[in-house]
Amino acid sequence: MKGTMKALRSYAPFDYRYEDVPIPTARSGEILLRVKGCGICAGDIKSFHGGIRIWGTDESNRYIDAPVIGGHEFYGEVVELGEGVQDFKIGDMVVTEQIVPCDECEFCRAGKYWMCVGSAVYGFKEHAQGGFAEYVLLNSHSRTHKLPDGFSPEQSVMVEPIACGMHAVELAQIAHSDVVVIAGLGAIGSAIVNMAKLDLPKLIIGIDIKQHRLDLGEKFGADVVLNATECDVVQEIKKLTNGMGCDVYIEASGSPKSVTQGLEALKNHGRFVQMGVFAEEVKADWNVIGDGKELHIIGSHLSALTYPAVIEGIRTGMIKTDGLISHSFAMKDWDKAFDEAEKNPDAMKIMLVP
Repeated sequence: MKGTMKALRSYAPFDYRYEDVPIPTARSGEILLRVKGCGICAGDIKSFHGGIRIWGTDESNRYIDAPVIGGHEFYGEVVELGEGVQDFKIGDMVVTEQIVPCDECEFCRAGKYWMCVGSAVYGFKEHAQGGFAEYVLLNSHSRTHKLPDGFSPEQSVMVEPIACGMHAVELAQIAHSDVVVIAGLGAIGSAIVNMAKLDLPKLIIGIDIKQHRLDLGEKFGADVVLNATECDVVQEIKKLTNGMGCDVYIEASGSPKSVTQGLEALKNHGRFVQMGVFAEEVKADWNVIGDGKELHIIGSHLSALTYPAVIEGIRTGMIKTDGLISHSFAMKDWDKAFDEAEKNPDAMKIMLVP
């Protein structure tokens, strides 16, 4: 397919440009998609503001290959197939996992491709241009999945963030006797509540500082919701657990204060799952982890092997998506969308549409 397309490219912090670029061509093993929608991740906002995990301190430790087309929460229609592609056809609606693994490193060879040492996420690398564009080229190493007929744009865009949430829930190893706390009830946190509920734990407690998110957390399955600005969250959790604390604390807010809160709220031998991404270094009393409670600290990175389960869960209705996308903007109005995502207290997930 020849010609040019509109795309949002990252040049530097605060320097994003919606401009014309060539439409890519599908080579061997590659797939070209016409983008139907792409969600704005919290990481995209942090990148725009010069987040150190993305831009580093100089070019030697910079993650992003600027200029690059951003966006990794996209879905689209197959419009061109490279030589050798057999599992897809023109017209298929698909999503692809956010990481393009190398398929050669120790982790890829062991089947743990989401931990690939190359760590190429769409929207940040030259060979993995993202979905903030009219078309996106899927790398031959991509993990791509068909979407069922009838999936709405909202359902399709939410597959990637929900898949990340499902990985965190799996790592938490929730038991029926557990008291589970989910801190941060944004789009992913609310989905985590939903999926944790499917494990039938003893109690689910949701925490946030925005009332509409607390309301959505209840709708998605939280038994109790706590506003961290209106109460002592740790004391409330202990009141609900006879002074013991919670068994599982899933951190989905990306707030440094949530870490201390979680360590204090957990009972002895509790499990802390870190899923949220921080914009700054976090300080905590690590003596609580070892000398104090003998806690299990678990990191959750990307989505692992969860895409098929998430797609099936959404198809059957077991995994909810209603209310997770609060706003939709034309791609050309990306600046308004980014501003809304950052400043509107009622914003959840925001979707850009080419």
